[in-house]
Amino acid sequence: MMSTSTNSGNLPPSYPLIGSLAAILANRDRPIQWTSDILLASPSSTFILQRPFGEESVLTSNPINVKHMLETNFSVYQKGETFRNTLSDLFGDGMFLSDGKKWKSQRQAMSHAFDSEAFFRYYQTLVSTELNEQLLPILSSAAANKTILDLQDILERFGLDTTCQVACGYDAKSLVPSLPHSEIKLAFHDSLQIVNQRLAEISPLVWKTKKLLNIGSEKQLREGITRIRNLIKERVTNKIDEYNKNNSLKSLDFLSLLIMSGQSDKIFLEDSVINFILAGMESTSAVLTWYFWLLSNNPDVENRILEEIKICSELNTNLVYTYASIYESMRLYPSVPVDSREAIEDDEFPDGTRVKKGSRVSYHNYAMGRSENLWGADWPSFNPDRWLAKNEDTGKVTLILRDSFIYPEFHAGPRACMGKDMAVWKMMTVASGILQQFHVASALEEGVEPHYISFFNSKMEGGFPVNVKERA
Repeated sequence: MMSTSTNSGNLPPSYPLIGSLAAILANRDRPIQWTSDILLASPSSTFILQRPFGEESVLTSNPINVKHMLETNFSVYQKGETFRNTLSDLFGDGMFLSDGKKWKSQRQAMSHAFDSEAFFRYYQTLVSTELNEQLLPILSSAAANKTILDLQDILERFGLDTTCQVACGYDAKSLVPSLPHSEIKLAFHDSLQIVNQRLAEISPLVWKTKKLLNIGSEKQLREGITRIRNLIKERVTNKIDEYNKNNSLKSLDFLSLLIMSGQSDKIFLEDSVINFILAGMESTSAVLTWYFWLLSNNPDVENRILEEIKICSELNTNLVYTYASIYESMRLYPSVPVDSREAIEDDEFPDGTRVKKGSRVSYHNYAMGRSENLWGADWPSFNPDRWLAKNEDTGKVTLILRDSFIYPEFHAGPRACMGKDMAVWKMMTVASGILQQFHVASALEEGVEPHYISFFNSKMEGGFPVNVKERA
């Protein structure tokens, strides 16, 4: 049954047993854009996709439904057994997949680190050092040699190195001048892609059979996870041994803080570190990749950012316009385009859409950023000013953030992102650091928009080739 609140003329045709399989297969190369188009054409901004064998996927970009799902009726929309069975090979039993009391206790344990000012200062120092000593010199070399760089790859390497160091003190050293092949980067990247593909399979029997036979992508996944687990296990063991020997740890990384707070269960520590790395490894690099593509097509915005950086460095004031430009970039190209839960009992959305127990229920961040109802007729334009307000008396410009259920880039409700402030600070620091020293120009064919894909975090298919020019 399809939602009565959706115009049936916009929905893909559905048939007995196979549901909308034909339409799903026809759009398998653009599932984000396809489902976004359906939602944007729906009067209720919600529809039910009929999957094979009677399974239903409920998708919404309606803020009142998003709030219902993430806050009002939070207890009904959990990660659920389907997601745990599909993703736990990689994520383990960490906070990303846990529910109920276990999730609450894990979040409370992690809050000791995220709420620590010392940890945030450690994070700032580490990111700034990596930016100045590794990332900027690589861009400088590319500018001097007029080398075309894949900026997406560079930013992903930066994200991996900084996140692994902050998580457990491990330096992957993938962002060095020779840009070496990184086995651990490949293991994380491929493992994320493969478990994401599991969710897109017509039936879980497909990937479960390959896993049982240890063939194809499932064999590759097993090898990648083994490499990841062995690395993290070694870091956990060494940290615990050091703590037991000295009753203290020198580093202030995430793992060290967990151990010093009293956490000693090795599996919990391993899962927590892996979840931390997976959450932060590619999220900011995904945003910044699209951010620099947008800037390369909007020189007026880039010039205003440069002007602000100059003025604020002289007056020691905040980069308000730069901040707004990053939020505007995430509106159009969110790092997580679709986020899903499982309904653990029957429910009904505020717009009247009925949700069956066991359904996959998703809020569509990508579609929400393209909604004329939410952002006005000029939603296609890259306009940071939509986030700003000016006091006519003082002339002071301030940032105006939107309700988190209209703009759930950092999720919302009880599961809201704990690392939001760290992520925003990192993006601001990297963006302003690069822009202050370089002009980054897209080397893609003029007028061609890169293909937006997602393996949990968004990607620019094929990478982002750029020309880098040193500023005078």
